Amino acid sequence: MAPQTKNLHRMAAKDPFWQGVIGRCTLGVRSRMGDDPVFAVALARATPTFKLKDCFTVNVFEAPTRRCPVKIPSITHVRIHSVATPQAIAAAPTNDARQTWIAALMVGLALSLVTVVSADAQNRPATFADLAEIVSPAVVNITTSTVVAGRTGPQGVVPEGSPFEDFFQEFGEDGPRRSSALGSGFVISADGYIVTNNHVIEGADEIEIEFFPGDNQPSKLLPAVLVGTDPNTDIALLKVEYDTPLSFVSFGDSNGPGSRVGDWVMAMGNPLGQGFSVSAGIISARNRSLQGTYDDYIQTDAAINRGNSGGPLFNMNGDVIGVNTAILSPNGGSIGIGFAMSSDVVSNVIDQLEEFGETRRGWLGVRIQDVTADMIDAIDGLQEARGAMVTDVPAGPAEDAGMESGDIILQFDGIAIEDTRELVQIVGNSPVGKEVPVEILRGGEMVDLTVVLGRRETAEAVAFPLDGDTPDEGTPNTSNMLGMTLSEITPDMEESLGVEAGSGLVIVEVEADSGAETKGLLAGDLITEAGQQNISSIADFEARVEDAQEAGRKSLLLLVRRDGAPRFVAIGLE
Repeated sequence: MAPQTKNLHRMAAKDPFWQGVIGRCTLGVRSRMGDDPVFAVALARATPTFKLKDCFTVNVFEAPTRRCPVKIPSITHVRIHSVATPQAIAAAPTNDARQTWIAALMVGLALSLVTVVSADAQNRPATFADLAEIVSPAVVNITTSTVVAGRTGPQGVVPEGSPFEDFFQEFGEDGPRRSSALGSGFVISADGYIVTNNHVIEGADEIEIEFFPGDNQPSKLLPAVLVGTDPNTDIALLKVEYDTPLSFVSFGDSNGPGSRVGDWVMAMGNPLGQGFSVSAGIISARNRSLQGTYDDYIQTDAAINRGNSGGPLFNMNGDVIGVNTAILSPNGGSIGIGFAMSSDVVSNVIDQLEEFGETRRGWLGVRIQDVTADMIDAIDGLQEARGAMVTDVPAGPAEDAGMESGDIILQFDGIAIEDTRELVQIVGNSPVGKEVPVEILRGGEMVDLTVVLGRRETAEAVAFPLDGDTPDEGTPNTSNMLGMTLSEITPDMEESLGVEAGSGLVIVEVEADSGAETKGLLAGDLITEAGQQNISSIADFEARVEDAQEAGRKSLLLLVRRDGAPRFVAIGLE
């Protein structure tokens, strides 16, 4: 809570009038201006010579419900003026004088609107120079070098006496050589821990750190040792040794104030090897994914180029809210679409790398997929497309807890689950060995389980041997249903498919323009469940279709395996 807000609460505790204004109101920074009338109420000294700069402002919105028992429109948003002082708050008018004074100010609506604009304008930085000067000593350039082996195999022979003989003898040696690369990073502790991207230092034989020039700064390159890496988030932790404490920066809250879409940010690094450089922009979007399991990127239009990788993205308080990692560009240069891994993810990874030299993520031990809108009608008790649907439960923590294929995880450790991405991130951030309550939907009923999390890094993936080839047709029992030609598994198919007879139905053919084709089903796919029940024959499948139609369902949920990977597909019955 800001000091001004604390002072406001202290004042409210001593004064019944302000208890009425503030006691039941919402304090924060979330705006709901829209088309509502807006008034700015300046609370200043009880003198004719008060100055607005000594005040703080309250934005008053006409709300649908009156939550504050005062004589002015309902207050649902309070924002403290950035230049407010405790003295101004303490010297404000008292009791009835306050009400009269507030009412008088509200008559001048034009003046009020000007006050609002002035307060908002202060959020726009006039310069980034002061911020850059403060944080620059903690930003570093990183140079890596790697020994690259020479080419192997037969080489061309230069005839003796050739005019090019001397040239090739001097320059034609094709032995090992050194390759160097550049990147960025930042110091996070006085004893020399440095954060960068994994891809900046991956495979490097030597890592050297260049510090920003200045007093008490290292004047020469310092060698760095690798503490640990996390390829899943593209984060690495380095360590340098120096005689005196180093300047450092701290992680901020990438989900807190100063990290909203539209907030100003500043990037620093070593773009294109040009040395220490500053660029600025805004947060364009949040919670972006670039196909990584644990992705939580902040998108920014601040210029980020090659060489910026591993550098910090600062909020206007000088806190690191992201690590610059990637850009989208048709030409390799910045076009205003850059991505920084959020500090909430990075700080957790760094804590583990510093303590263990590696990550230790929680592991649930299930294969999952998103719940889609077309599945709602096919699943009993499902009211909306949310949660994570379990497609397979190999040996592991989830199996030990009694979880089954077809379960829908709706809540994990007290947190409502929206999709698989959220579940994976929450599980990964949970401590290994923790007992976690899990709420699932199974057969239309809610079931509570308790899972003891394992460790993801040591978990062994279970691969099914299905190779996806189309089976030989022979003379199996087949049927054309729902846009597919289905075949029972015969003994002749067992070896080629790597499955046992009676373990499902094989798709022999998919009709063009059918619902099955639209859902991405292919010849060679293995259907093991229909309507969340195991099937082993054409008769089983027909019975599940008939059951769904009698229940008035518009789709049937199938569990399909391809190359060993299971997924649920809702296929239309009409």
